[in-house]
Amino acid sequence: MAFATWAAARRTLSGTFAALLVLVVSMTSLPAHADLGAAARSVPAAELVGQGRLTFLGFRVFDAELFAPNGRYDPSEPFALKLTYLRNFTGAAIASETVKQMRRQGYSNTAKLADWEQRLSAMFPNVRRGESITGVRTSSGVTDLYYGNRKIGTIRDSEFTRRFFSIWLGSNTKNPSLRARLVGART
Repeated sequence: MAFATWAAARRTLSGTFAALLVLVVSMTSLPAHADLGAAARSVPAAELVGQGRLTFLGFRVFDAELFAPNGRYDPSEPFALKLTYLRNFTGAAIASETVKQMRRQGYSNTAKLADWEQRLSAMFPNVRRGESITGVRTSSGVTDLYYGNRKIGTIRDSEFTRRFFSIWLGSNTKNPSLRARLVGART
C-alpha cells in the first residue's frame, strides 16, 4: 500500500513539474513587443533586436532594449529604444545628459540644443530604479517619448530624432559595445 501511495505522489509531482515547465517556457516565448507597452503601436511587428546594460565606473545605470519590425533594425524605419533605469534620476539630469551627449558627438547648434534641453526637461519625469523611458522613432521620422506605458511627448524635428538616437545607436556613440549589443552586431 505504501508503494502505491508513493508512486501516485510521484506521478502527481511529475505532472506538476511538467505543468510548471510548460508555464515557464510559454512565459519566456511571449512576443517581444509585449515589453513595449503603448509604444508598440508605433512600431509594427516589433520584436527585440538586442539588449545591453550601461555601467559607469562600476555603477549600473540602465538596461537598454532595441525593438524594430520583425527584429531588424534600420535607422530610417520605425524602432523603439527602451531604457530601464537601475538608479534614481531627475528628469532635468536626464535631459541635461542627453544634450551633453549630442554636443559630444559634434552637434554645435547652441540655440537648438538649449531648446531641446528645455523641452526634454519639461517632458522627462524623475525616474526611480526599475522605471522605463522609451523613445520611438516613428514612420514619419519624429520622436515619441513614453514613461512606462504613458506617452509624455513628441518632438517633431527630424534632426533631433537623428541626434537623439545616435547617442546609443550612432557610429560615434560613447558606448560602442552597448551599441553592438543593441543592434545585434558581432564584436
